[in-house]
Amino acid sequence: MSEKVIADFVARFSLDTFDSPEPVKGRIVLSRKRLVLATTDSKRTIPLSAIFDINVGHVPGDLESFFQDTITIAYREDDRRRVAVVEAGSEEVARFKTVLFKAELNGTKTQIKHPARVGGRVTGANFRSAKLKIRPGEVEFACADPVTVDLANVTHFQKAKRDIGPVLVVRHADEGQSVTSEFGIESDRKLNLLGRYLRLEYSEVAQEVEDLDVSEDEMEALVAIYSGARSGDLAGTLGVDSSRVTMILNDLREKGLVDEGEKGLSLTASGQLVVSDRIESVNT
Repeated sequence: MSEKVIADFVARFSLDTFDSPEPVKGRIVLSRKRLVLATTDSKRTIPLSAIFDINVGHVPGDLESFFQDTITIAYREDDRRRVAVVEAGSEEVARFKTVLFKAELNGTKTQIKHPARVGGRVTGANFRSAKLKIRPGEVEFACADPVTVDLANVTHFQKAKRDIGPVLVVRHADEGQSVTSEFGIESDRKLNLLGRYLRLEYSEVAQEVEDLDVSEDEMEALVAIYSGARSGDLAGTLGVDSSRVTMILNDLREKGLVDEGEKGLSLTASGQLVVSDRIESVNT
């Protein structure tokens, strides 16, 4: 491999072209153009341009019993869908995931509209050109006025159509406010990979939220804060005394659902996700 290597490590892997689904030990080598999976007897080279999906933790059913911490790579070869599964330690898988997404997406030309909404208010912003940069835990859209999305703060995203083509509509917390941004990429393959990267980070936050036990009093406080209530307003809004409000807010802080910064009391990304889930359940 003549081009610069950006990842090189030993791990177990399996290809759906193997006679047996059982993984083998080999070398994983990644450059900015291709991924190579090699053993002492064979080598499989996957052009990065052929990769259309990257997932962490999900293993096809016939391989599930053989793997633990994994990254699954779906690619096309001769118009056929192929799958490679790589197993390593959880930290190594997390690092490799980020490096692989960076190799696929860094430098990609994008069109961004930010902010498209602040809360429920449409801003009237226009799309402008930017270049995509992937970093651990965040996505940056580099331009004259760069936009950085902390992936831990993403509370919702979906694919939509606009005049410029398909876009990702991403709602995220930004300094205590709920902000919606729209990002478009000409390549459907790369737009889908960006969506997968967001989804992987979002699913981690969603799982943490799902595991939380939130009382009805705490939920009412979260909804009130979401609606603009300040800490001094909560006693009257909730119909409880100030000492009870202090207890509720302390519990919510310990659970990572609220924060009090320079702009006052606000919901964290996890707090916004809890409220969003409640609102959606009420409206369905």
